Amino acid sequence: MTDKDEPPVAGNDPAPTPFAAPEPGRATAYRGVSLIDGTGGPVRHGMAVVTDGPTITAVVPDADLGAAVPPGAETVDLHGAFLLPGLVDAHQHLSTPPNRAQAEALMRRQVYGGVTAIREMAGDLRQMADLARASLVGEIPGPDVHCAALMAGPGFFDDPRTWQVTQGATPGTVPWMQAVDADTDLPLAVAAARGTGAVAIKIYADLDAATVARIAEEAHRQGMLVWAHAAVFPAMPGEVVAAGTDVVSHAHMLAHEIPGDRPGEYRRQRGQLADTYRRLLDAPVDALDALFADMRRRGTILDATASLVARLPSGAPGAAELAPDVLRRLIDRARHAGVTICTGTDYETQPADPFPSLHEELHYLVHTMGMPPHEVIRAATSAGAAAVGLQDTVGTVEKGKRADFVIVEADPCEDIGHLRRIVATVKRGRRYDRADYDRAGTQEGAPRER
Repeated sequence: MTDKDEPPVAGNDPAPTPFAAPEPGRATAYRGVSLIDGTGGPVRHGMAVVTDGPTITAVVPDADLGAAVPPGAETVDLHGAFLLPGLVDAHQHLSTPPNRAQAEALMRRQVYGGVTAIREMAGDLRQMADLARASLVGEIPGPDVHCAALMAGPGFFDDPRTWQVTQGATPGTVPWMQAVDADTDLPLAVAAARGTGAVAIKIYADLDAATVARIAEEAHRQGMLVWAHAAVFPAMPGEVVAAGTDVVSHAHMLAHEIPGDRPGEYRRQRGQLADTYRRLLDAPVDALDALFADMRRRGTILDATASLVARLPSGAPGAAELAPDVLRRLIDRARHAGVTICTGTDYETQPADPFPSLHEELHYLVHTMGMPPHEVIRAATSAGAAAVGLQDTVGTVEKGKRADFVIVEADPCEDIGHLRRIVATVKRGRRYDRADYDRAGTQEGAPRER
């Protein structure tokens, strides 16, 4: 009997993939939209966007659509709606601690809430790798996931979070959570991190400037991105940037570049935060302009996580009241220096909330930090794509790019809150209608107020 004549083996059929991207040849024309393409240009009204499988094949005035629509294509009339690139949450921890059911529910809410990609900034990458795969192939609804493996000094790994994400093993000794010192074989350590499926090394805590630079150099040599806290202690912001880090997280940590009593280790920084904030507010307004100029020159992206700081008063006595003024100064100077800012959260809203935390970050950046809505939209789209190294693939709505975008009822450049008025999210060409999510939530008994 030849191979082709053998009967199928029971149980070997591929699992159904109800949320998979459509195959090429399945085209859809989204007609009559007002387009915010993510490039920084003005809103273009009366546009059409055509997708074929997971790819955008045409972005043209609706009146000129004509031959751009293949025979048999689905047509979606969106007159009055606004279409913009999919949103990116550039700082998440869906696998800390690992909880598969909770992570799946959050990923579902994210994609139906307009989020088409996230940066998973370290966690249990055993779980996250499977969740990322399941979302990618369409077994579950969710954004694309881009993971980081963490490296820190040996003293950090008694942190209880490190034990949560290495259950069954010892934190600091596993490829996704490694302790690094002067004797570490960095080529091997980075290669092990790559083997987890991570696309980046996250440089976290208790590392000096020389070690940060060595990790970044080796990660880049092996084709990985480098993500880090803005201060790693004892390495300070200027040293983290100078090491060649691609994205630095937590704008408030940039205040540690101001001369003063600098924390020598991760655990000391929270207790000294109020004093650090006061030094910044007492310093000349241009005190950190040299740092921002270096970030601009190097292309270092700032993952601001601004709304997070308002949630972290405990452990930082006296800092909570100062945080908004500190953040406004830092973000304003960074913006005007030309530093690219992306939108990360580092938290999630409560399960009953109908929208993911990214919407709160966007609101905070506009209404508390004073960023114009069009800048915040770019931070959440093209800048987020750049943060995961995919600026040539996603982040803008252009012919040839991946079909990742969100459709809303009203103009978010006029009111950032309009991003909550979602009609549908399209990820890799697959449409997630918001009404389906709201209807399912109502049936499950969860409050889903719009």
